[in-house]
Amino acid sequence: MKILPNRKGDRANIYWNESFSSRKIAELLFSLLPKESSVPIALFCIGTDRSTGDSLGPLVGTHLLEKTLPENFHVFGTLEDPVHAVNLKEKLEEVNRALAQPFIIAVDACLGRPENVGTISVKPGPLKPGAAMQKDLPFVGHSHITGIVNAGGLMEFFILQNTRLYLVMALAKTITEGIYQAGLLYQSRIEGRKAE
Repeated sequence: MKILPNRKGDRANIYWNESFSSRKIAELLFSLLPKESSVPIALFCIGTDRSTGDSLGPLVGTHLLEKTLPENFHVFGTLEDPVHAVNLKEKLEEVNRALAQPFIIAVDACLGRPENVGTISVKPGPLKPGAAMQKDLPFVGHSHITGIVNAGGLMEFFILQNTRLYLVMALAKTITEGIYQAGLLYQSRIEGRKAE
């Protein structure tokens, strides 16, 4: 969890309810995926179901398991088996044991400015989970997707506890659909290469 600054005009920030939001997420994510089809993709969904605001990652992971993803897409972090501050390092080790040199996409909730609540960001590079809560956790991912679930400020723990479940669910559904569509684009690219 981190606090994102305001980036007006930044098209990597997509409102969950804007037209074609899932498609925009898919296109941004697809552009970040490795070109090699042999590279395993680890969807590392961070958060906990014990805090409404921080449940975004596990909700996305759970929804992704209900979808048919490409065979080299692997989901870590669900409501049943979450990835959170206590087990983050252990789960990263598990990913690296299970998959040979995976491309990791981190998915997490974050706090931001009031005008950015409800936006989703898809960006290259790792994310720093737990930053808003001053937790010293490792950077995670080769790229990341974040959803701004509430406004940051004082007492982030209480802000996360008092985040609207409706917004978290809406963000989770939009992100899940975006990842699913990116998977379809990725699968089409792989099949297109096989046909050549």
